[in-house]
Amino acid sequence: MHTYRTRRRIEFADTDMGGIVHFSRFFVFMESAEHELLASLGTAVHTRWQGRAIGWPRLAASCEYKSPARFGDELEIEVQVERKGRTSMTYRFTFRCGERLVAQGRMSSACCVLDDPSGLVPISIPPFIADHLEEAPGGGK
Repeated sequence: MHTYRTRRRIEFADTDMGGIVHFSRFFVFMESAEHELLASLGTAVHTRWQGRAIGWPRLAASCEYKSPARFGDELEIEVQVERKGRTSMTYRFTFRCGERLVAQGRMSSACCVLDDPSGLVPISIPPFIADHLEEAPGGGK
């Protein structure tokens, strides 16, 4: 899999005083879509593997806004694996309302052991995840 799609209806709490989606909510939407993608693979953003707690701390996140979304709009969110490294993953997000492009985002995370006494320890992405994800065409550039 290299592409995952989901939908999200804009709630009143997602909007600002101007009636449009507050910029910060797109980061929540990206994280929720990432969680859904991982759930579709039978895993989670926080899970156990080989007796250790593993998770995906963020390395970077960005979003560019193209047109406003408003209360009640339904967004289609497309998640693509832009880059799959040995220990990290970069996702590309495209937000649309119908045919209209609303925003494009990017988020990178490292796969880490969370419960090591020395702190977060990057590890190779476990096969039960890595074997089910591949870079989207044009990804990794």
